[in-house]
Amino acid sequence: MKTVGILGGGQLARMMILAGAPLGLRFRIYDPSPEACAGQLAPLVNGQFDDLAALQAFAGSVDVITFDFENVPAASVAALSALRPVFPNAGALAVAQDRLSEKRLFQALGIALPAFADIDSLATLQARVAEFGMPCILKTRRLGYDGKGQFRIRSQADIGAAWQALGAQVDAVGLILEGFVDFDCELSVVAARNAAGQFVAWPVTRNWHVDGVLSASLAPCGLPAAVQERAVAHARAVAEHLDYVGVFALELFHCDGALLVNEMAPRVHNSGHWTGDGAQTSQFANHLRAGLGLPLGDTAVLGVACMLNWLGQMPEAAPVLAQAAGFWHDYGKQPRAGRKVGHANFRTDDAPAMARALQQVGQALGREAQVAPLLDALSVA
Repeated sequence: MKTVGILGGGQLARMMILAGAPLGLRFRIYDPSPEACAGQLAPLVNGQFDDLAALQAFAGSVDVITFDFENVPAASVAALSALRPVFPNAGALAVAQDRLSEKRLFQALGIALPAFADIDSLATLQARVAEFGMPCILKTRRLGYDGKGQFRIRSQADIGAAWQALGAQVDAVGLILEGFVDFDCELSVVAARNAAGQFVAWPVTRNWHVDGVLSASLAPCGLPAAVQERAVAHARAVAEHLDYVGVFALELFHCDGALLVNEMAPRVHNSGHWTGDGAQTSQFANHLRAGLGLPLGDTAVLGVACMLNWLGQMPEAAPVLAQAAGFWHDYGKQPRAGRKVGHANFRTDDAPAMARALQQVGQALGREAQVAPLLDALSVA
């Protein structure tokens, strides 16, 4: 029986553990926090992600290593790779940790993306804003996620405010300016690749964000097959170039038939949560299969599937569980403003049945605004 070590003990690690039990796997978690929610399901070792001695000791207690958190230092992952197989590899992690390196990779692969520029001073920011036009977005190159580490520039006055907010971080994490995209919808390709080169992708997923945090996902996305095939081809190109092993997500904007890539996440991903109940094989199971050298499972969606994300505190479970289509996921976290504390998945045979279930749940939980964009999308599916 193999033991999988996971760097990071959040909800993604927790769901990996649940998916790995039927495969006969054991798990150990490494996380700085003694409250890490995956520690409720597997032994938890507390340590810092840059403590090489502690990480080396942890490596000695497991057979393979992965992570649920993309801000684990790539240097730490590289050091561990000398001791145990680590997936995905440190090189892929390093690229995904730096927005500039990531975008240069997309450029090299011929994948279209919005305008971007490295920002090293206020003068450079002013010049690039004039070039890109407004609105545009100043972001940290590293350590930003879920809307953190970014400032939207809508007017001349915002340029100075953006620099005041983020400029002090230019030497530590770098800054990047991105052109604004007037998109039709946001999409993601959640895909998996193993060391033998087998590549699979789940149906392209449509996503909705609120304040930079994922609110809801729907699969299949309902766009023409040619658009979806192009999105999956982009994901395959990235995976093969990076010699990627495991699951990752490629996030894209759909703009009047065109696709612009936004970023990649080198791990199992929120927009793939629906696969836990709505696909033949979940993203969590395939991530583990990939890292253990096992054949990857079928990624077909079982009808129509969607996910609603719960932030801050868990709503009442009964309205979801009263639906034949509903599945409940509580991460075991203490409530906190903006914190991801759980989600609900729904799976139905067709779009009308999904719309009925979501409408009933939205009304029962007072979340009509959260389900409204899904209902709009389903009405034209």
